[in-house]
Amino acid sequence: MPTAKKVAYITDDIYILHDTGAMHPESPQRLEAINKAITPLKEKLVSVSPIKVSKDILSLVHSEEQIEIVSLASESLESIDSDTICSQNSYSVACVAVGAGIVALDGIKSRKFERAFCAVRPPGHHATPKQSMGFCLFNNIAISARYAQSIGYEKVMIIDFDVHHGNGTQDTFWEDDSVFYFSTHQAFAYPGTGAERDKGEGRGRGYTQNYLLMPESTDVELLEIYENDLPPLVEDFNPDIILISAGYDLHESDPLAQLNITTMGISKMVRTILDTKDVPFVFFLEGGYDVRALGENVKVTLEEMIQ
Repeated sequence: MPTAKKVAYITDDIYILHDTGAMHPESPQRLEAINKAITPLKEKLVSVSPIKVSKDILSLVHSEEQIEIVSLASESLESIDSDTICSQNSYSVACVAVGAGIVALDGIKSRKFERAFCAVRPPGHHATPKQSMGFCLFNNIAISARYAQSIGYEKVMIIDFDVHHGNGTQDTFWEDDSVFYFSTHQAFAYPGTGAERDKGEGRGRGYTQNYLLMPESTDVELLEIYENDLPPLVEDFNPDIILISAGYDLHESDPLAQLNITTMGISKMVRTILDTKDVPFVFFLEGGYDVRALGENVKVTLEEMIQ
């Protein structure tokens, strides 16, 4: 019988201080629901605190101008756009959201644990190297991929199952053959990127793979991609580490999407991902806006990660 995996759960109450306003779907209640739902698993997890990163870490992906725009927007309480809110604490909170991934990677490198789940906000995968957007200030997972390479994980695979395409992550690695970006997302949804013909350019040609799910798709269509299309790509690329943009807005209950994916379907998908290769895994919270379902879906993810 295989031994249980040592899994870090990385979060901090500071994430609650990113104030998006009373009606915004990316609310502090999301993290509160997750922390409540996973309480039964706490004794099986390694609780780890994130750090606040410096501008040097942010600059692994983002331009100096973009970093300054987010910092000033927080100081002046001005939003980046109608979706992407900056409150007084947002810049600092976003720096700690990035810091969760850095702590996860350092912990894995030093063998304190084998896998990590970063329960963070704001999310990150829509933030491009030059533009914050789509609820996202900095691209947590893209920065972590670059940091992972700086500490010895040369080939990084990013798997993104958020219902919305991670345009920022795709843009970051569009011409890069050392980071493979694999995304499943709902067709005809925000931000309108991620066509199946989009496969990268230059050296990065073939290192981006997008899979569209039609509205009303079910577990069957989702699992077909993860069981049939993903494993050979992982085998061919042979990554040193796999990072996951874990967006739970693909769930049937989500108010911002139109897929019919069940919690059981999410659990099976996560299991399939974890079974593709015996390497470290780091999950980063992205979307998921039905708070009750979000808590339950993160719980089943952690249950699979521990096995």
